[in-house]
Amino acid sequence: MKFLDHLEEWIIASLMGAATLVVFVAVVHRYFSGLPIPVVQDWLIQINTSWAQELCIYMFVWMAKFGAAYGVRTGIHVGIDVIINRLDTPWRNKFIVFGLMAGALFTAIVGTLGANFVWHMAQTDQTSSDLEVPMWLVYLAVPLGSYLMCFRFLQVAVHFVRTGELPKHDHGHVEGLEDEISAAKGGAA
Repeated sequence: MKFLDHLEEWIIASLMGAATLVVFVAVVHRYFSGLPIPVVQDWLIQINTSWAQELCIYMFVWMAKFGAAYGVRTGIHVGIDVIINRLDTPWRNKFIVFGLMAGALFTAIVGTLGANFVWHMAQTDQTSSDLEVPMWLVYLAVPLGSYLMCFRFLQVAVHFVRTGELPKHDHGHVEGLEDEISAAKGGAA
């Protein structure tokens, strides 16, 4: 399951890149179609980019769902643990496991309800207004993101039970920087 280790990052980065490209194209199109250049303006006005905003909204919904799973996996998801951290270790550990399992249960329920909704939505002919894609594709973010988040809660819970450690996000850490520093020191010696 090594491919799951950074699944959220790949999905979020791909969606961010695509959204940036779509917005850039739409803005450039809008700018140049407003210029009074007879042939170019006529040609650009015929190109319809009204779908760009809708597509970006849907991409941001997908990013949010997978971003929440990323937050659970890396320890940056919102959590209120001030009181729990003041408890004695045995009680603290029990509450942490309870919280992780409650998160897994909640996201499993949301994922199941979302999957049921998507299933029923797929039985209809409802499409989005500008893109004209089936709406079940848009709503598919809910069960997929929720089930991935549930998996991440369970993954963190198993890791915590085995090691007693929760994922901790170091805001100052830059992945790969150690390699760069050791390579620079090795080259300078």
